[in-house]
Amino acid sequence: MPSSFRRPPQFAVGCAVAAFAVAMSGPAWADPAPGYDALVARLSDTPLITEAGALLDAAEARVRQARVRPNPVLGLEAENAFGSGPYTGYNSAETSLNLSTDLELWGRRGARVDVARAEADTASRRAALVTADAAGRLALYYAEAEAADRRFALTTEALTLTLADTRAALALVEEGREPLLSGIQGETEAAAARARLDEAQAERDAAFARLTGFAMLVRPVTSIEQTLLDRTPAVIATDAVAPAVLVAQAEREAADRRITVERIRSRPDVRASVGFRRFEAEDATALTFGLSVPLPLFDRNRGNVEAAQADFRAADARLQGARQTAEADRVAARARLGSAASRVSATDGGVSSAEEAYRLSRIGAEAGRISQLELRSSRTALIAARNAALDARLARVRAEIDLARLDGRAPFGVSQ
Repeated sequence: MPSSFRRPPQFAVGCAVAAFAVAMSGPAWADPAPGYDALVARLSDTPLITEAGALLDAAEARVRQARVRPNPVLGLEAENAFGSGPYTGYNSAETSLNLSTDLELWGRRGARVDVARAEADTASRRAALVTADAAGRLALYYAEAEAADRRFALTTEALTLTLADTRAALALVEEGREPLLSGIQGETEAAAARARLDEAQAERDAAFARLTGFAMLVRPVTSIEQTLLDRTPAVIATDAVAPAVLVAQAEREAADRRITVERIRSRPDVRASVGFRRFEAEDATALTFGLSVPLPLFDRNRGNVEAAQADFRAADARLQGARQTAEADRVAARARLGSAASRVSATDGGVSSAEEAYRLSRIGAEAGRISQLELRSSRTALIAARNAALDARLARVRAEIDLARLDGRAPFGVSQ
């Protein structure tokens, strides 16, 4: 029996150490993250947006280049010079100077410009898609960081409640009102709570690091002050075409215009030249004219035309698939958003009930009218209810992110 009273003081020391660890587990200083709205306004500085903007600039530069006509070719040619007999030296030479250029018949230049414009439009649509995706990723990282911070706080509070309940149980053990098993169970629960606290801290640090890196913040984030989890999604009724569908449409248009380019390339590339010729022996000059047309005996560009047509069929199939996927995803996202909103309300009510149940259980346990088992059960229910409420809010944010991406906007109606 004496051994029954040696263990509780040792555990009490462990509770004090754990309580000190809980108090010191938070950062000595906190560098709060900028608000979500402020971070959205700075998205243009992120690598994703910068890359998309650079690709768009490159596509627009290719449009300007496509409008440029080909350079003329200046040629100089000498004949009948530095030979033998009457062609010794340069006195009998014939010198020709001519200027030739590609006539770009059959609409070559216009077709080339059309393709460049279609590719620039595709790049523009992709830039809009990347912007929407970046805003969604930012909202997700911000919400996950806030959720991890809250979960760490909940885990810290859970450990504090567990230690408090265990100390109360030890007091009852010392008074002989509870068996030693209650103290042993409390020690086991406290050890598990400390392990969950370490895990929650690691997850919080990882979430803060992801937010810091993606938002390109100078100083690491160590806290979240402006909430996103409690923010109600903006009700935006829109049937806007999804950015992914717009990209597929632009790709299909570009593929269609490439067919025209390849068909024109199958026609002869006519070149014209004009110049003059100097006859040294007669001390005379004469104008020269010329046209050059390749004979389409072997290469009629049929393979490239067929390849362009196949590319168009593939782009058309991608467009059809993108439309079907976007419509299904929009319906699903709206359903998830509505369900998540209802779940948030339900879990908030569950938290209030669980808090009241735990409060009454604590009073009953201290008065000896409720067993430690019932107290532990109410505490477990409270912790589960609070985590369920947090999960519901995170699910609501994710549903809003999915819907905003399909609408081509930043989540929660933030202007970009």
